[in-house]
Amino acid sequence: MPGTRRPRGTTATRRRLERNAGQLATSAVQRMDAQHEWYRELSAEDRSWVGLVAQAGIASFIAWYRDPTSTPADIVDVFGTAPRELTRSISLRRTLDLVRTVIEEMESQVERIAAPGEGEELRTAVLHYSREIAFGAAQVYAQAAETRGAWDARLESLVVDAVLRGEADDSLQSRVAALGWDGVTAVSVAAGEAPQGGSAAVVDALRSAAADRGIECLAAVQGHRLVAVLGQVEDPVRTVTDLADHWGQGPIVVGPRVPHVFAAGRSARSALSGLDAARAWPEAPRPCSGAELLGERALAGDERARRALAERVHRPLASSAQLLETARAYLASGSLEATARTLYVHPNTVRYRLGRITDETGYDLTDGHDAFTVRIALAVALLDAPRQWRRRTT
Repeated sequence: MPGTRRPRGTTATRRRLERNAGQLATSAVQRMDAQHEWYRELSAEDRSWVGLVAQAGIASFIAWYRDPTSTPADIVDVFGTAPRELTRSISLRRTLDLVRTVIEEMESQVERIAAPGEGEELRTAVLHYSREIAFGAAQVYAQAAETRGAWDARLESLVVDAVLRGEADDSLQSRVAALGWDGVTAVSVAAGEAPQGGSAAVVDALRSAAADRGIECLAAVQGHRLVAVLGQVEDPVRTVTDLADHWGQGPIVVGPRVPHVFAAGRSARSALSGLDAARAWPEAPRPCSGAELLGERALAGDERARRALAERVHRPLASSAQLLETARAYLASGSLEATARTLYVHPNTVRYRLGRITDETGYDLTDGHDAFTVRIALAVALLDAPRQWRRRTT
């Protein structure tokens, strides 16, 4: 502690420490090798760095023991002998194992090294120093964690931004690998209003909630939106339903599940387009999928939604004149009986055809929103037909 006078021993003890410094470091490394399997599994380079840290720690103790005016700040420099990358190979817990092992070795040598009558004083100094060196280790790791956390947050934001732009280049691949996402599958993108609070706190809360459910999560607050890229997702809408409290008020739209993050641009386009169009469906469930908003997205000018409607609705109906005719008649009247009269068929025939339409398209015309979507799909097909004809004749 600053201002605390530490044991300094006699000149004889200090000289004995200096003469035995190299042997102490060697025996400490040997003890580590004998006691810790993790140390034996390190690369030769990392073991060399750990040895240098042990030597620096012993040298620092000797200097500290010699000079009672030194401060704890000097002790942090012990870890400056090794590269910052070593904190990725060796955790804080293992570093404390290292400190403990070196201290144990020094304690075991106290009686041999100390001048007569000074063993207890030297042992007390070793214990005092071990406390300071442990605090120094914690400080180094805290600083490394803060730096790494800030870098990871920036990297995460860049990956989310690249996904939203539909990029899948080499830079995205390297960033995804750096975040440990290169093996993540079953990916979906969700977007909604960001809640109140700082961006970092909002993202951390969402990521923590996702992790509790076994879901991988990359997230970023972009303006007023909170966008999440979720991995290892079985049912995207159900997953986001469980996480919905971490978004602000208003709609949350979920894109389709894709194989991996490099294909997540398709999911992101659906989610963002759906979020922009969701205000046209005030009764939309929260969350809802981008596919549920195809009609609204088509009205908002989303060409991909228009093509999806043509593929999912108009194409299967156009393959059967009876189904297309029934769909148009039912949408015009909204009544089973009125449709039957218009088509000169029995109401049971209309009921059967409506079931066929649901089977073919996935849309139930007796549901208000489904009927709206099919109506938009048929209208879009009529609008696009002249353009297709012109393309064929030019």
